[in-house]
Amino acid sequence: MLNWLAKLLLTSTAIAPVLLTYAWVAYQAGESSQALALLVTCLILIAICIGMLRYANRHLERVAFSAITVEAADRENMGFLLLYLLPLFTAQFTALNWQVWVPAIAIFAAVVATGYSYHFNPLLGLMGWHFYKVSTKEGVTYVLITKKQLRNATETIEVGQLTEYIVIDVGNR
Repeated sequence: MLNWLAKLLLTSTAIAPVLLTYAWVAYQAGESSQALALLVTCLILIAICIGMLRYANRHLERVAFSAITVEAADRENMGFLLLYLLPLFTAQFTALNWQVWVPAIAIFAAVVATGYSYHFNPLLGLMGWHFYKVSTKEGVTYVLITKKQLRNATETIEVGQLTEYIVIDVGNR
């Protein structure tokens, strides 16, 4: 189990697509060096996300997992989409108040990494992963990350436990 590290990595990599938007705004404002830095940071975050997925698939203990209820958990994507598009409405790249944005993002990441509120990573969504809230017969609710489209709760899948309440489908090597 990766626990807090997995939540931190999932939270930080969730902002990768936002950086693409900021890079575009910076490029359009003639700030090529900032645009390049944002693009490189985005690519690094994508690589970290892919690396974490590979690590989970290869190294996490595999257990059979059966759910009794399944509910889509990636409905929170509208808030992320708004965050992605927000810089496009800014008059100038230089008008962005980075002294406010950077600490706000850091605080958001810390809150998510130390709590149980993580439900969606749009970068993983772009890679074809889905998020489900699943409940077990013991009454415990988990967030399941899988590439499968779950239509019923009767299927048993092989998972690895990323955190206390987040499991990832590792059935396909």
